[in-house]
Amino acid sequence: MKTLFALGVWCLLFVLCWPLAILALLAWPLVWLLSLPFRLVGITFSALFAFLGAVFMLPARLLGGGRATTA
Repeated sequence: MKTLFALGVWCLLFVLCWPLAILALLAWPLVWLLSLPFRLVGITFSALFAFLGAVFMLPARLLGGGRATTA
């Protein structure tokens, strides 16, 4: 659905101002490449916080806390 919305917005931009639409189409790969390091940093921090949360909760889980399993 997001892709369809983006395509519709691009088509509207193409009708209203076609040079800007062509420029946006050509600049999109460059913007994607520039944002890639920020995505990698975000994934790294997300994994780091998940790991720290697991380490801090380990003593409670070993002592029997946490989620109860139903058998």
